[in-house]
Amino acid sequence: MSSGDSAVTISGVVERLTYHNPQNGYTVAKLAVRGQRELVTVVGNFSGINAGESLRLTGWWSEHPKFGPQFKLRDYQVLKPATVVGIEKYLGSGLIKGVGPVTARRITAHFQLQTLEIIERDPDRLLEVPGVGPSRLGMIKRAWQEQQAIKEVMLFLQSHGVNTAHAVKIYKTYQDQAIGVVSQDPYRLAKDIWGIGFVTADKIAQAMGIGAGDQARVAAGVAYTLSQAADAGHTYLPLEILVEKAAEILKVDPALVQPVIEQEIARHELFTEDTEGKPVYIPPFYFAEQGVARRVKELAAAPKAPPLVMRQGEQILRQVGQDLSPQQQEAVLTALKSRMMVLTGGPGTGKTRSVRAMVDLFGQLGLRVLLASPTGRAAKRLSEVTGAEAKTIHRLLEFNPAQLEFTRNDTHPLEADVLVVDEASMLDLILANSLFKALGNARLVLVGDVDQLPSVGAGNVLRDLIDSGIIPIVRLTQIFRQAQGSLIIQNAHAVNQGQMPRLVLPGEERTDCYFLAADTPEQALELLVRVVRESLPRSRHRYDPIADVQVLCPMNRGLVGAHHLNNVLQAALNPPGNGPEVQYAGRTYRVGDKVIQLRNNYQKLVFNGDTGVITDIDPENQEVHVRFDEEVVFDYTDLNELSLGYSISVHRAQGSEYPATVIPILTQHYLLLQRNLLYTALTRAKGTAILLGQRKAIAMAVRNAQVRKRYSGLAERLLADAPCSGIR
Repeated sequence: MSSGDSAVTISGVVERLTYHNPQNGYTVAKLAVRGQRELVTVVGNFSGINAGESLRLTGWWSEHPKFGPQFKLRDYQVLKPATVVGIEKYLGSGLIKGVGPVTARRITAHFQLQTLEIIERDPDRLLEVPGVGPSRLGMIKRAWQEQQAIKEVMLFLQSHGVNTAHAVKIYKTYQDQAIGVVSQDPYRLAKDIWGIGFVTADKIAQAMGIGAGDQARVAAGVAYTLSQAADAGHTYLPLEILVEKAAEILKVDPALVQPVIEQEIARHELFTEDTEGKPVYIPPFYFAEQGVARRVKELAAAPKAPPLVMRQGEQILRQVGQDLSPQQQEAVLTALKSRMMVLTGGPGTGKTRSVRAMVDLFGQLGLRVLLASPTGRAAKRLSEVTGAEAKTIHRLLEFNPAQLEFTRNDTHPLEADVLVVDEASMLDLILANSLFKALGNARLVLVGDVDQLPSVGAGNVLRDLIDSGIIPIVRLTQIFRQAQGSLIIQNAHAVNQGQMPRLVLPGEERTDCYFLAADTPEQALELLVRVVRESLPRSRHRYDPIADVQVLCPMNRGLVGAHHLNNVLQAALNPPGNGPEVQYAGRTYRVGDKVIQLRNNYQKLVFNGDTGVITDIDPENQEVHVRFDEEVVFDYTDLNELSLGYSISVHRAQGSEYPATVIPILTQHYLLLQRNLLYTALTRAKGTAILLGQRKAIAMAVRNAQVRKRYSGLAERLLADAPCSGIR
């Protein structure tokens, strides 16, 4: 093979895809070319190809210094497979739901070179093939028709720069209206389809000739800017900052942006108030903030429990709370006296014991108690420590997938006298509003550690409630004797107080928190894999490296970031060969992989941050089965909702506890090295925590007490004409 400047054409059959990025179509494929003894490596941007497809490619030969000769693609044409083997590969590649490698082999063995023509013109003849019954025939016919429709949509979208993965999502959302919707309003894609954001929609729009200053484009860019701000935790942006950021994203003059914002406000697509900074909200956050503030004020102004009830409660508490500290007793009685209260405190201060006493007391008073938490892990832990059933908030509020709303609301409230919500630092504004609307006449007890990182979703609800001071707050500060023996808890409190944690090296003493030094990211990476794969499983606790050990990273990017570590740990803990696997969006998923959900999926009742394990991959039906609390089935096209979960960011670990954690912390993480991040990471470990990296990086995190400001108007709304309350 020789290099040259002139374009050449080759033809061959795709043997396998080594890599494919659906975001830009960049693909590395292996091609069987007639006359070539070895497979040819092809690199370039494809709109979507499958193993077994026959291609005619035009491009250039080049020599990669590491990988050798490659064919660099300029353009290509898909040809129908010309051989039985090619047809079999083509059908069995996952192209058609209902046809996996086994069924593809049977069909092509029966129909030989006529296979594709039979499927196209007389698909009922597939019933002649052993193993193909009426049900599978129906699936194959629907999938084939869908593929033809998608190809039509693809031809249109491909000319506007849309990749295959997005084309399938667009088709599934709009069906036969897909081309019409995209032609009329490409920015609808960003609103309607998760995974297609403004940037992708904007590329399509500009390819269709929509100008940079077009009003629809500017309005979509403003909405995108506010959406990005919400992802960073803000419920609004001040007008001046919104104009500046939107203009930067859109690459237009700020003078074009403000008039569009004002027009969107006039149309009630956006909302604002004449307060300092002129905050601009998208509707859900505007109404949620008002709703939470109104409900909290109502609860703060509600009558306290009568003296008789308090005397009964004190009597019961003397029986069920003999081992409680004065602070804990105060917390229990405050929960009885008030319609709403917050119980906060660090690890080892007895929040759990206080909640158990509350549940016992309310039960003996004949009150109906409900327990909830934002995540499944936290709800399970709450059930274990109280002996009573606890649910996730979403399950408690009975989400109805058909209606896309909670069944429990202000007109159909929860049937309870008391609601206790644990891990309340995770409550974002939207979820808090739904919860508060469904309270009815119940008391509300929020339990959480306010010094942890705030919620992943927008808002800073627990902090705002405490800062407003309009409801009773009890902060537990005493660390109990059994907790004092834990170096994890000692170090967490030291970090929270701005002190350097005590860094114990393995072998110095037996404890539950160790430090392993690594001077460079490369050393840290090698050491981390060894600790997860070998050291922790061989420790006295015999930790399972997948089920029990969780790596928590300050950030996602970098050599020792969550994304790269996931690939490295997957290769170390669950290498290929244990069963079927599927590639999607540049990631490989295998049976046995630990995965994490990246978004709230209300139809499947699985939520952002839930972790599970892949139990089955079905190539024929193009499904991946994941066991969370219950088994959930994902179509291949929904796999962008999942990521590998061997390593996750500290933010995603909120509300969860793990038997063992490994926390890489290096100066390369400097952008996110904050005291509350390190504190949160340490408090996620139940049995063993290992800090791995540089002392200097740990010191940087301890010194940095700055908490990133979140734009939230809740505290101000709570203080506006707020009723006075007995703050503790």
